[in-house]
Amino acid sequence: MRTAETAGALVATAPHPGVAEARGAVGRLVAAAVVVWGALCGAGYLLTRPLHETAFERRDAWVNRWFAAHRSSTWNTVTHWLTYAAETLTVIAVGVVFFVGLRFALGRWRESLFLAAALVGEVTIFLGTTVLIDRDRPPVSHLDDAPPTSSFPSGHTAAALVLYGALAIIALRVSRRAWRRRLAVIVGVAIPLCVASARLYRGMHFPTDVLGGVVLGLAWLVITWAVVLRRRRDEPTDAVA
Repeated sequence: MRTAETAGALVATAPHPGVAEARGAVGRLVAAAVVVWGALCGAGYLLTRPLHETAFERRDAWVNRWFAAHRSSTWNTVTHWLTYAAETLTVIAVGVVFFVGLRFALGRWRESLFLAAALVGEVTIFLGTTVLIDRDRPPVSHLDDAPPTSSFPSGHTAAALVLYGALAIIALRVSRRAWRRRLAVIVGVAIPLCVASARLYRGMHFPTDVLGGVVLGLAWLVITWAVVLRRRRDEPTDAVA
């Protein structure tokens, strides 16, 4: 009798499988974030200490000088609007709309949580890196007001890659329509490329800063997909129209 009561108590106090799964996912995400953050800080240290004011940095700024020498009023305007695709307010607004919309359209939380984890993790790693890494902007005229964060890594590039890449991954997972999947992939690739190019053109980042943003965005996108969204073998397909 006592054994049965003990077993019942253990069952009653055991965490719900969903809660245990969520705790495990959070733990894996935090551990992975620390690794990505450490790698970015290591790269940032090299750029701001051993490689600072060297031939490497001068070659790194060559792209910025080329863009600065070929600016025009038309491209100044185009790149200005392209930058808005990854501004903080844009990312927040698009993220919130899709977070809520996906929850109601699909009737579940997984895709919404994947999007939220991708965006929150990216900005957390980015800000954590800029706390330790303080890289100056490229030595050309800047077409935007320089934010207080470091030039390394490019936050706009990372944010664009994570936001539009995450939406493309979700579309590939849930949509049955081939044209929607193709369009999502095109947007998911084109917008980050355009944003990265715009940041170089406008003199706001070195190419290595953009590369750092790409590494951050891609690494975190893959990690959050693997931890939150990847379909298990025993999980049924759940595509929608």
